[in-house]
Amino acid sequence: MELLDGSLIDLADAVRSGEVSALEVADAALARIAADASGAYLDVDAERTRTQARAVDDKRARGEPLGPLAGVPIGLKDVLCTRDARTTCGSKLLEGYRPPYDATAVGRLRAADAVFTGKLNMDEFAMGSSNENSAYGAVKNPWDPTRVPGGSSGASAVAVASALASATLGTDTGGSIRQPAALTGVVGLKPTYGRVSRYGLVAFASSLDQIGPFAREVRGAARVLEVIAGHDALDATSVDRPIDDYVGACGADPKGLRVGVPDEYLSGEGLERDVRTSMQGALKALEGLGCSLVPLQMPHTRYAVATYYVVATAEASSNLARFDGVRYGVRVDPRKDLEAMYGATRDRGFGPEVKRRILLGTYVLSAGYYDAYYAKALKVRTLIRRDFEAAFAKCDVIAGPTSPQVAWPLGERVDDPLKMYLADVFTLPASLAGLPGISVPAAPSASGLPIGLQLVADAWQESRLLTLAHAFEQVSPARGLVPWGRA
Repeated sequence: MELLDGSLIDLADAVRSGEVSALEVADAALARIAADASGAYLDVDAERTRTQARAVDDKRARGEPLGPLAGVPIGLKDVLCTRDARTTCGSKLLEGYRPPYDATAVGRLRAADAVFTGKLNMDEFAMGSSNENSAYGAVKNPWDPTRVPGGSSGASAVAVASALASATLGTDTGGSIRQPAALTGVVGLKPTYGRVSRYGLVAFASSLDQIGPFAREVRGAARVLEVIAGHDALDATSVDRPIDDYVGACGADPKGLRVGVPDEYLSGEGLERDVRTSMQGALKALEGLGCSLVPLQMPHTRYAVATYYVVATAEASSNLARFDGVRYGVRVDPRKDLEAMYGATRDRGFGPEVKRRILLGTYVLSAGYYDAYYAKALKVRTLIRRDFEAAFAKCDVIAGPTSPQVAWPLGERVDDPLKMYLADVFTLPASLAGLPGISVPAAPSASGLPIGLQLVADAWQESRLLTLAHAFEQVSPARGLVPWGRA
């Protein structure tokens, strides 16, 4: 079992050298998954995983060079298309659906000799902040099973926090990698929009969605990013830029970096006392690393939640129109059985949160309301982006809390969507601006629950982000803390 508790990079090196076999690693992961009660996995095929592992071992036995993720067990959020496993998006509409192809990011992991442990639970169609919106049941936080793990990539975070996989892929539309990483005490990285191909990602909001990694340590996330990043001709939003040495950036000295601290991030309403205290300690630690703190004002942060839920739902109403029971989804004749697609029966149609967002998105795009809501939201999105442009003229990286609260109890916000949406208040601005962000574990709360420090850099500056994140990780009070090690 200890094979999965250490560094992802060290594990790949051990498989590459023959110190341990990929099959041994796969068996260790499968044993943990079988004993897990968090609800993180939706699709596990032990023989499929072992077949992949044997292929890696056979490749090494033939003397062929192994890839940078040799034998590393990786879980995949169930919104990523996989040619040999179901892709349900956490919805009964796609129950049993098997895509005929891999998402580009998935294909690049295969080429790097990663071993897939299975598909991971998620909020239905990636819509949610708690992983309670899945049609297949809520996911539990390993630090306290009565609490949420965050969302929509909550299971991707839980799989890493519980060492069911060495790394996972999630997707981030408004914070769905960074926020669950913070609530479960792992590293979650959202790349710059366009850095990682979206081909094969079932779309929620096309101008916002990004694929990114979860890992136990920053260097592990950097290694996975090196593999999945890069231009893809199959994705019109993919940008052709060189891929940096992200793992090497983790060893660079952050001394001299200017760290911006927005007033709005530390004085906002709803920020819990333990989170504020943890952030104050994190900022002192960054100063101790030789960074200088720069006070900032980002006045349009207060509009980020409203802007996001206009833009994202508008795009969702368009993207989800394809799930009509003809092209995708439950096979029905909508003229005879609209209830099957849009009715209240959860076992056949969309769940409540997805329906809520489709309705809102359709409303803001409708005649007479487009200019009042959607067009105005696009203008505010530009103002938010300009806030970042002004900030990066003064600093190199922006720091603040990832989430205003620690993980809350299961069921507490299910009937209060607005309160649920406010959990993403600090992650939404970077998403609207298309910027890279990372959540790194900081000092936990008084009760021992994880808290995340969010770092945001300018576009294409993932290396700078990883340099600071790795340096902070080395001095963070959360270093080495794991849920199974709690007293």
